[in-house]
Amino acid sequence: MSRVLIVGAGLTGSVCACLLRRELPNKFKIVVWDKSRGAGGRMSTSRSPTDPVCTVDLGAQYITATPYYARIHHSFYEELLGQGILTPLASSVEGMMSKEEGLKNYVTPKGVSSIVKHYLKESAGAEVFFDRHVTHVYKRGASWEVWRKDGEPEHFDAVVLTMPVPQILQLQGNVGSLMASPQREQLESVSYSSRYALGLFFAPHTHISTPWAAKYVANSPCIRFIAIDDRKRSTESPACGPSMVVHTSVPFGVQHLEEEKEQVQPLIMEELHRLLPDLPQPASIKCHKWRYSQVTRSVAECPGQMTLLSEPLLVCGGDGFTHSNFDGCIESALKLLEVLKSSL
Repeated sequence: MSRVLIVGAGLTGSVCACLLRRELPNKFKIVVWDKSRGAGGRMSTSRSPTDPVCTVDLGAQYITATPYYARIHHSFYEELLGQGILTPLASSVEGMMSKEEGLKNYVTPKGVSSIVKHYLKESAGAEVFFDRHVTHVYKRGASWEVWRKDGEPEHFDAVVLTMPVPQILQLQGNVGSLMASPQREQLESVSYSSRYALGLFFAPHTHISTPWAAKYVANSPCIRFIAIDDRKRSTESPACGPSMVVHTSVPFGVQHLEEEKEQVQPLIMEELHRLLPDLPQPASIKCHKWRYSQVTRSVAECPGQMTLLSEPLLVCGGDGFTHSNFDGCIESALKLLEVLKSSL
């Protein structure tokens, strides 16, 4: 039985694993590695250090379905809505811009990482491992030898890379020499925005006095978006304190990208208190640096995937090959499935 390694337990990787399991249930042994401690990637949900029920989404905030994608990805939306993983956004988001008619916005009552966890669960039988940071990929005859930090190398018949494109280009081994020059040029053209995110956790019964659940901030050089996360998701409970997420602007993120989080967090908090002077004191704060936040320039013509080598199969996917949202990741996972079905 072929062993397929999917690198990255974000949305693209988890959907790819799920689709492989559903469509070819007995053909592949699926293995998923991710360098983080849990599933989600940029669909990350963080827990309060003192109350695991209290969570905050540090990455994607809500899912927006255009009429086109609501139609062609209907089965994905129906599945997630039917299981209560997605629910319609019912709360107020100040400053939200609608780029076209007929958009539908959804939130995740259990946090945005619940989408990824659902697809990993649906890839039943897949072996999912965290804290596995891939460093080297070598072609060894008809298979791939994959090295990770602090572990022995393993062999796979096919490798699917779904991490951000710059991390693909950083891989060591002989994969770089096997890459065609036009492919490398296309990959090097992909760019991402960078930003910081703060997660603030408050004690139970704390009241945050704002007329909105979330707000796009237009008049700050530092902060672009604020959400009272439990209010945004319509999951407020007296048993759990509120949580808040703060996203910085991209220019601020770029300016402070190479600084330590401990240096940047006070700057964001100072600006947050200027914007919300009556904000209660949080019980704890988590600061996260998104070096690769959203794709600002994808691979030309958005192919959904790039096959670096056909035999043995080495293929890349993710939003760097489509566009940086839920539907872009679904689109890429479907393209990856096509390649895997035709190649193995």
